[in-house]
Amino acid sequence: MKIINFDHFAATKMRPEVKDAMERFFIEEYGNPQSIHALGDEPREALSKARLQAGELLNASSGEVIFTSCGSESNNLALKGTALARMDKGRHLVVSKIEHFSILNALKSLARLGFEFTEVPVDKYGSVDPADVKAALRKDTVLVSVTHASNEIGTIEDIKEISRVVHENSLAYVHTDANASCGFIETDVKDLGVDMLSAAPHRFYGPKGTGLFYLKKGVRIMPLIDGGIQEFGRRAGTENVPAIVGAGVACEIAKRELKERTAHLKPIQSEIIRGVLGGLDEVYLNGHPENRVPNNLNFVVRYIEGEGMLMWLNNNGIMVASGSACTSKILKSSHVLNAIGVDPALAQGSLLITLGEDNTLEDARYFADRLPGVVKKLREMSPLYEEAKRRGEGL
Repeated sequence: MKIINFDHFAATKMRPEVKDAMERFFIEEYGNPQSIHALGDEPREALSKARLQAGELLNASSGEVIFTSCGSESNNLALKGTALARMDKGRHLVVSKIEHFSILNALKSLARLGFEFTEVPVDKYGSVDPADVKAALRKDTVLVSVTHASNEIGTIEDIKEISRVVHENSLAYVHTDANASCGFIETDVKDLGVDMLSAAPHRFYGPKGTGLFYLKKGVRIMPLIDGGIQEFGRRAGTENVPAIVGAGVACEIAKRELKERTAHLKPIQSEIIRGVLGGLDEVYLNGHPENRVPNNLNFVVRYIEGEGMLMWLNNNGIMVASGSACTSKILKSSHVLNAIGVDPALAQGSLLITLGEDNTLEDARYFADRLPGVVKKLREMSPLYEEAKRRGEGL
């Protein structure tokens, strides 16, 4: 059976160059980079190189790059670290309604400590209006965090304008969650104007177990992990050297191949949109039709549930998701789809497709050919579909 992976946001296969660079730091160069003696020399130099590689991808200095364990930790460090460090300035934060759960749940934890937050709405495409961010600012706002691109619907936000508005009208820091964009579109922190940025190398062919966190020079945060002086005193604990080395190589490759990746993925994305919307009735594309990352597609199909489509497509060798990896096991509709106005019943039939370098136009056509049969089979089992047919609704 032909196997197609359309779930690259869950994880990507490491590039061979990444694996090769990591291997020697498991056994040969196993030392602790904090050791002053010779066993720490190679690991310490490797960490410095990885920091440079990550900084070049983000257009940041190496001293502004902190390695964490994952994108979720980086997001938590941004929110909790800022809130706890700036309590003397205020206890209010601003986010959008379509943030990842690592942002929204971090806010809930902060709320239990007496912090307040405002959720800014989005339009039907999932776009945040900078004017709404400005209106949400208060004198005691210490942080604004808006995703660079939604990991569910792919819409790219105008972070540059949001940063300008925030910095001109408040003393708040600006953070962006770039876990769904970094490695596939430009994430130049100077151009974006952000004070903090989160990214996850496992999304762009690096290893799991490491995350990137950009912290602009002079920006204060409180560490979440207390202990030693690692990561410039912002994250204690012995560094995961092999994973950090792999992350650095993945960053170097991403910087080199950024335009090539878009050129490869855009036609596949367009072919899937054409095939799905042209081959099925009562199916809708979520997110902005054009201003979106090149590797994301989110559809909702009426009268059936996303989990059913996942299982039947899996039987056809096609791996997709329904919502993000952090929400797919929760039996409720996506908060992102709710925020853009998708009816909760319709949102249950969501299909999330995320593309990677191994995908081809042939994969797109194969998927578009098989999806209608899967949908037909599931609709035939759906009492909602039968009722709609009897009433003649949209059929």
